[in-house]
Formats: sequence, C-alpha cells, structure tokens
Amino acid sequence: MSLGDDHGYGGEPGRTSDGFGGSGQTRTRLPGSTDTDVYGGARRTGRSSSRSLITVVGVVVLLIAAIAFANQGGSADSPPEAAGKAPKAQPTAPSGVRPVKGNAGGIPTGYAQDEQGAQSAAANYAVALVSAEILKPDPRRAIVRQLFVAAKVPELESKLDQAYDETFLDKLGLDANGNAAPGMTYVSRTAPVGTKVTKYNDTSATVEVWCTGVFGTAGVSSTNPVTNDWFTMTLQLRWTDADWKVENFSQKDGPAPVNADRTASSADEIAKAVEQYGGFTYAR
Repeated sequence: MSLGDDHGYGGEPGRTSDGFGGSGQTRTRLPGSTDTDVYGGARRTGRSSSRSLITVVGVVVLLIAAIAFANQGGSADSPPEAAGKAPKAQPTAPSGVRPVKGNAGGIPTGYAQDEQGAQSAAANYAVALVSAEILKPDPRRAIVRQLFVAAKVPELESKLDQAYDETFLDKLGLDANGNAAPGMTYVSRTAPVGTKVTKYNDTSATVEVWCTGVFGTAGVSSTNPVTNDWFTMTLQLRWTDADWKVENFSQKDGPAPVNADRTASSADEIAKAVEQYGGFTYAR
C-alpha cells in the first residue's frame, strides 16, 4: 500500500518480518612402508633404518611447512607487517556487532545507539509498516505502540484508522478486520534492498530505506492481483527508552529497475510461497 503523504498514510492500494566459516586441508601422501630389493635379495637392515629416519624427517618438515602456510594470514598477535598482508574485509562482510537484542510482537527490538543500529531499526520498521498486519485493527495498534515514540502514538493510531477504513479495505477485497475472503490470500511482503543515513546524532537519525515487495490478493477471482513494487521509505528516528523509535515517516516511488521478461506465477503459487517462506530480521 502506498503511504504517500508526509506522515505516510493513504494512497494507492496494495502496499501495506540467525548466523553469519571455512577450512582448508593439506593431504600428504607418504612413501610405501616396505622396500623390496630390485635383485630379490634379503632386506638390508642398516639401509632400511636410514630410509625410515629420512622418511620421518621428511614428514615432519612437510607438516611444519603446512602449519606455517595455514597460519600465514596472520592473527591478532601477529606483528603489523604480517597482519597487513591478510585479505581485507569486503564492504558487505559481517561487522561482528550484534544488530538486535530482542523481539516484541514479532518486531526486532534493542538496537545499538549508533548509525548501524539506526539503519537496522529503520529496515525492520519499514517491513512492519507495510505488512499485511498493518491493515488489521488490533495488530496495527500493537505495531504503532511498538514502533513510535509514545507522544506520537495517539495521533498515528487515529490517522491510520482513518486511512485503512472499511472503504479502503473493500477495494483490496478485505473485510473490516483486514481479512481476505475464503479461498483468497492477501499478500504484503517487503524486502529492504539498502539503507542510507542522511542525518545522525546520538539522539536522532533520518534513514532512507530502499525497498521492493509484493502486494495484492492471490486468488482465482481476485480483482487486485499480486504485483511487485519499488519504493523508498524515509524514517525519522529518535533514541528513547534505550531504543530507536519512529517520530515520522514518508514514502515515495522508486528507484525502480527495468522489469524482467518473466512469466508470472499463478495465484496459488504466490499464496503458497507467502505461507512457506519466512521473513528475516534485517541488519546493516
């Protein structure tokens, strides 16, 4: 569903939630354990002992070389010159910072008080604000009270109740409680593609979340078929009660790529996909 005005309400129908290894092995093929004299004579004990000793020494040298090779990337205790030769982390590599500490009503909570925490919060809040649950009166109130600063809750509850009234829900093929008709499945699944901080200090942040998603009603007789969309949601966040909360949000279309030439899936396939594939906790 489109939430297009300054507060992110109203608009066109259809838009509406754990681990971050490798190994290497060096296989050493040893000589045979027996030696046969090429002339068929008896084994010479002295030469056999010398060869055994050479073999043992060779194996030890190979093992030492293998260990040195495996550890050449350096460690926390390596000197600066050795550590400098180690492969550098890529921009998308895990930072090691735990993005979220808890969960309330299916929405991740407990973000770090830094830019990374603000981006993680914004991404997860964008998912909640355009979910199918936001169309249902009781879940909507729980979402608003969880996401927004306390002073904004009464105003947001009133405006969203007006935006998602029975007339709006009827256009989507939903009843007054936001439920689809028997045999139909309402779909509203959002996936953040990226985040950007445009303003930040220790107590407030403005974060843009670029999203894509699928929205509509899946069913043979649906007049609002499931389609995909691209949009950017801007969230103004404030640090309060030891977490990031939303003060305001807005939404605009795009950026959108060129649509691929793919055959659309059936309504049944879409409905099953929504039921079978779970959502994610998003983190920067």
